[in-house]
Formats: sequence, C-alpha cells, structure tokens
Amino acid sequence: MTLLSPPVPPAQTAAATFEQMLEKVRYEGAYPTRTQAEGVVRRVIAGLGRQLTGAERMELAARLPQEAADILTSQIPTDRHLTGWGFVKDLAERSGGSLATTRWDTGSVLGVVARLAGDDLTTRIIGQLPDGYALLFGRAQLVRAA
Repeated sequence: MTLLSPPVPPAQTAAATFEQMLEKVRYEGAYPTRTQAEGVVRRVIAGLGRQLTGAERMELAARLPQEAADILTSQIPTDRHLTGWGFVKDLAERSGGSLATTRWDTGSVLGVVARLAGDDLTTRIIGQLPDGYALLFGRAQLVRAA
C-alpha cells in the first residue's frame, strides 16, 4: 500500500516554480547572479505581455509560475505590433542595454517560457505574433505561405 503525500497548496508550488524558472534562466543565460537573471526575466516577460493578446495570453499565464504570470498580465497590450527584432530593440531601449545583450537575454527567457508553455501553445503564440519571434523562442523561423 502506497501513501500519497497531501497536495501542495498552489502558492507554495508557484513560489518554488518561479525560483526554478529563475535558476533555469540563470543557468542557460550564464548570468552570474540570481538577481541579474530575475531582472532579465521581469523585463522580457513584461515585454511579451505588451505584445501578446487573447486566449494565448491567458493560457500562457496559466502555465507560468504565479509571479511570472502576474508580470505578464499586468502589462496592457499595445497596438504597436513589433517584429521579433523590433521587440528586441524596444527592450534594449527600455533597459539601456546593447542589442546583442538584449537579444541574448530575450532568447534565454523565451526559451524557458517555451518549455513551460509546451509545443502547441508556443506554436500558437508564435503564430499570433509578427515575424521574427520563432528564433527568440528557440525555434526555426519558417516562412509563412502567402
């Protein structure tokens, strides 16, 4: 007979999962400190929150750790739809970072986000956004049929 442990309340799970998310980004992005990784996560998730709308936005929020979901959903989507490169440039301007560093930061975070979201949702998110986001999510950029 196997005893099952009681379920962990969502708040505890989300906190641990956010910590795990930060550590994954820290490792993959080669950031020297957790604080630096957290700043990058917050900037990139906020930027994504300004671009993403609809069902994909809500589904992604449901799959992210609570703190990351709060960052995503606290942003008001803009009517200025940026390409992937435009997204990187916008983040660089907001943070004062270089384009190369910001591109690295974006890929480090969105690669982890893609794994949390799963293949189907990531595909739908990329399909909703203008060209150039697939590479940021760690996928090949395929040409859309005319």
